[in-house]
Amino acid sequence: MEVVDSVEQMRAARRSLGESVGVVLTMGALHEGHLALVREARADHTRVIATVFVNPTQFADGEDFSQYPRTLERDLDMLRDAGVDLVFTPTPAMMYLPDHQTTVEVGAAAEGLEGERRPGHFKGVTTVVAKLFNLTQPTTAYFGQKDAQQVVVLRRMVRDLNFPLQLAVIPTYREADGLAMSSRNVYLSSEQRIGAAALSRALLAAQWVYDEGVRDPAVLRGAAMMALESCGGEIEYIAVNDPRTLAPVLAARQAPLLLSLVVRYGTTRLLDNCLLPGDLNIRAGLTATLGA
Repeated sequence: MEVVDSVEQMRAARRSLGESVGVVLTMGALHEGHLALVREARADHTRVIATVFVNPTQFADGEDFSQYPRTLERDLDMLRDAGVDLVFTPTPAMMYLPDHQTTVEVGAAAEGLEGERRPGHFKGVTTVVAKLFNLTQPTTAYFGQKDAQQVVVLRRMVRDLNFPLQLAVIPTYREADGLAMSSRNVYLSSEQRIGAAALSRALLAAQWVYDEGVRDPAVLRGAAMMALESCGGEIEYIAVNDPRTLAPVLAARQAPLLLSLVVRYGTTRLLDNCLLPGDLNIRAGLTATLGA
């Protein structure tokens, strides 16, 4: 496995990899969810690139950029064992020159949900991902379902700016009790960690109601809310949106839905989501539905 940390090295290394390349973009502090993305890329392509970069521009004021876990040596060992061919580990100074002025912004898909609560977040995401796509030039880029809004936003960017690549969306990788794996889970106390398992139960509750024939967004949200009553955290939102556009869904309909929720434990925000109907929560369903 080759590890490079400069733009020039990245460009040179990419030229030797050929045309069939999968890429997994990460901020490090890797877990099995990241490795699931790598395994999908490995199965689809002859070469796999991973990036490890904690991107400062996607953190809003007061968020955890300085405290975000950084475990580079461990991350590299995990990526090597997973069969990654090339890892790009730039610094912020390499990615953003002192006179950096150019950003990428996506419109409506980036404005609600996390975009409303974290001003500037998606501008930071789309700008850095555009740069990383340009440097890694992948055939396919792999993202996790947990960041569903990010997937919709990035797919819009790829379409609008004519990036010659595909996005694959991989189901959320979960702990044994259902909690979605996240690098931020390490911030939870033991009590919070127990309570956080309620997030996945809330999604299952909404799926059960949906399977019973309910399509009213208010009832679906209510089912999730009831399952979160003992979560021990602050519920920021439970939302039902169109999974292609992220427009809020206000009335019953038969087309697929995206149910998203965020619960805060102190300064730690946990996100989770599911598509309804539940049988869409596989790679084929997620990739064909989110932002399609």
